[in-house]
Amino acid sequence: MRIPLVAGNWKLNGTRASIKELVEGLQSGISAIKKTQVAVCPPYVYLNEVGQMLADGPGPIAMGSQDVSAEDSGAFTGEVAGTMIREMGCAYAIVGHSERRSIYGESDELTARKFAAARRHGLKPILCVGETLQEREQNITEKVVARQIDAVIDLEGIDAFKDAVIAYEPVWAIGTGMTATPEQAQEVHAFIRGRIAAEDQSVADGLQILYGGSVKGNNAEELFAKPDIDGGLIGGASLAAGEFLTICQAAD
Repeated sequence: MRIPLVAGNWKLNGTRASIKELVEGLQSGISAIKKTQVAVCPPYVYLNEVGQMLADGPGPIAMGSQDVSAEDSGAFTGEVAGTMIREMGCAYAIVGHSERRSIYGESDELTARKFAAARRHGLKPILCVGETLQEREQNITEKVVARQIDAVIDLEGIDAFKDAVIAYEPVWAIGTGMTATPEQAQEVHAFIRGRIAAEDQSVADGLQILYGGSVKGNNAEELFAKPDIDGGLIGGASLAAGEFLTICQAAD
């Protein structure tokens, strides 16, 4: 039985005051979440503060980073290494988010190297995969998703997914208010699990596959009821404690 996971990606949002309020709001309701793993991914500059608040508060809320460098150290201005992220108390690192791929031109190969770096430093990578609207209309969703997953398998091998998470995020549904129907999401999730199963069935059976793309409190339960959807990577809705807790409760 796979344990559900709901992770909040705060993106480029927050101030010290608003993040303190958000974390306190999450901690006030986290005791009601019994089975679901919960994580939050603040901006880099707030990792230390959020980590301290989570350590001092009630309930097991894990922390992750929104990205990680493929490099471990050196002359890479602006990069943040896995060692640094781990030292701040992170358990997870998001890699390959569509905004990194589309806005900053990060390739499948670079994403795979970031995935490897996260694992190398004891972080569990959350590998984001997904297609654009144009790619969906061209009926190449599975080809795109397979290519993104295969880049990691080629570099790290299938066993790397024993300690990793995949998040399916259709690019056309991120921050747009559009959401893949539960049936559309389940279809791709089943394909992802099948792709992993073709290499190793036991790895596929244990792999958490999250859905991301305008998940909200009013649609989470229907999405999470699908057999291959194991929770969510939540964007905008993770910035409101009540809404995020409602989503966690749906996964529970």
